[in-house]
Amino acid sequence: MRKQIKLQFVAICTTIFLLQILHVTVADLSSDGQALLQFASSVPHVRKLNWNPEIPICTSWVGITCNDEGTRVIAIHLPGHGLFGPIPQNSIGKLDALRILSLRSNFLNGTLPSDITSIPSLQFLYLQNNNFSGDIPRSLNNLTRLASLNLQFNSFTGPIPEINFTSLRLLNVSHNSLNGSIPSSLQNFPVSSFSGNSLLCGPPLSQCSYLTPDYSPSMPARPNKHNKKLSIGVILAIGIGSSLLVILLVIFLFCFLKKKDQDSVGELTIKAVPPGKNEKSDDFGSGVQAAEKNKLVFFEGSSYNFDLEDLLRASAEVLGKGIYGTAYKAILDEGTTVVVKRVREVGVAKKEFEQHMELVGMAGRHPNIVPLCAYYYSKDEKLLVYVYMITGSLSALLHGNRGTGRIPLDWETRVKISLGAAMGISHIHSEGGTKFTHGNIKSSNILLTTDFNGCISDLGLAPLMNIPPTKPRYTGYFAPEVFETRKFTQKSDVYSFGVLLLELLTGKSPLPSSGSGHDEVVDLPRWVRSVVREEWTGEVFDEELMKYQHVEDEMVQMLQIGLACVTRAPDMRPSMDEVVKMIADLRSSDSSEHRASSEDNRSKESNVQTP
Repeated sequence: MRKQIKLQFVAICTTIFLLQILHVTVADLSSDGQALLQFASSVPHVRKLNWNPEIPICTSWVGITCNDEGTRVIAIHLPGHGLFGPIPQNSIGKLDALRILSLRSNFLNGTLPSDITSIPSLQFLYLQNNNFSGDIPRSLNNLTRLASLNLQFNSFTGPIPEINFTSLRLLNVSHNSLNGSIPSSLQNFPVSSFSGNSLLCGPPLSQCSYLTPDYSPSMPARPNKHNKKLSIGVILAIGIGSSLLVILLVIFLFCFLKKKDQDSVGELTIKAVPPGKNEKSDDFGSGVQAAEKNKLVFFEGSSYNFDLEDLLRASAEVLGKGIYGTAYKAILDEGTTVVVKRVREVGVAKKEFEQHMELVGMAGRHPNIVPLCAYYYSKDEKLLVYVYMITGSLSALLHGNRGTGRIPLDWETRVKISLGAAMGISHIHSEGGTKFTHGNIKSSNILLTTDFNGCISDLGLAPLMNIPPTKPRYTGYFAPEVFETRKFTQKSDVYSFGVLLLELLTGKSPLPSSGSGHDEVVDLPRWVRSVVREEWTGEVFDEELMKYQHVEDEMVQMLQIGLACVTRAPDMRPSMDEVVKMIADLRSSDSSEHRASSEDNRSKESNVQTP
């Protein structure tokens, strides 16, 4: 009996302990939420914050990131949100698990709250391009884990405090009103970390030269007791010097304004390098003028919180080059990955470009269209920002690595991709009006989700381009009438999709595929018609598909859909709505037994280990 009581006591204590842990966890996240709400209610903001206690903090609050367990807030990303005024005490500073604080490119002012510079977990602090003032606090030394401190383009004054911790890897206090000598602990940082502070001196800037040994630019000069009156010569010298200074200032302002009018303020650049490398280059962003920072236009509903400066500082990797421009994979400082398309030969003015982008933004709201998140337009640079699709393109999946060890793209997956792509194009045609087209449908513009749904990318670029279609060496995906009329239509989109279906069926590429090792390029519609005419239909299909049982009838039906789409007479081609229905009907006629057989075959192939 005593033993039983003892066990019950242990169980009760354990339960109380676990409940206390649960209470602490909930209380921590709850207190984080209250601190954020205090910040939001005290700081006016232009862009709406959806911070609401009725929705989950970790998964729904814009700009907020939690730890893997979902128990604490570890990052705040609100750059370019139009935040005004000072940061209140007892708000963000209460987030004692915070690792990243990014409030750059806003209108925040006042001094840095002491509780923010006392968050023990803080590692990355991004406060540049605001209006903060006062001294940089010595309490920064409390941030012993801080790796990146960005305070440039503010109004900080006074000397830079000695910073004694060794974790700091990136420092930028440039373009403030700081003075005095640079502390010895910071003299290993580059000149760019301190430039734009005319009263700063010491390595890595020029050496300090004071009038007296105890003079410091942060202190007023001592009065000279022995010279209370100035001589006439000194007064004349001061007057002449002041006049010269005014004249020089007027000349400087005149030259500066003239330079600004000529749009030659300087450029921000990013280097594009071969895939797999993250370095900077002269390509992507080279036409962006420094005076035009923060003019990245986001579409409604975008969850991203970065500005143009962030984008231009990102590491970039070339994904591919097409007739409309070059696509880059851009990884921002805080880990966000996007695709940036640098478009060239745009043939419309800014107003028309912006109006067309709004139309593209509305028409692109569909699960089978790669979302366009933002755009940038200037005279010399046009950038489009898309969601990054980690699985890659249909072209790479279909034609890449055709050698030993390749896992074939099975029939089920090919049908799923084609149906998704068809639904995306159908939505574009119905949502954008009768004249709204894609104009560049091809396998490299079909991007895939992680579960192999086909999504259309590069929506709406063709009407903007000043590149009339000319007869190329390879017919590719373009309908015959496009070369004659030099115009894209919804029926020419249908033709291009038909070529895509034939590509899926045959495994043959209608265009050269660089680096794939699969160099065979054919005029697919002509070749398929010739084979079918000779009644050798079985010779059409990709040999990788022939190993799957019970799918040949479906492949023949899909072949008929593809051939209907590539009929030479545009009026004889089906609409994309009709194509979607035909592919969906083909799927609905398939038995679950056949699907299971196909999935089983793919599973076995995935588990085969090559020597």
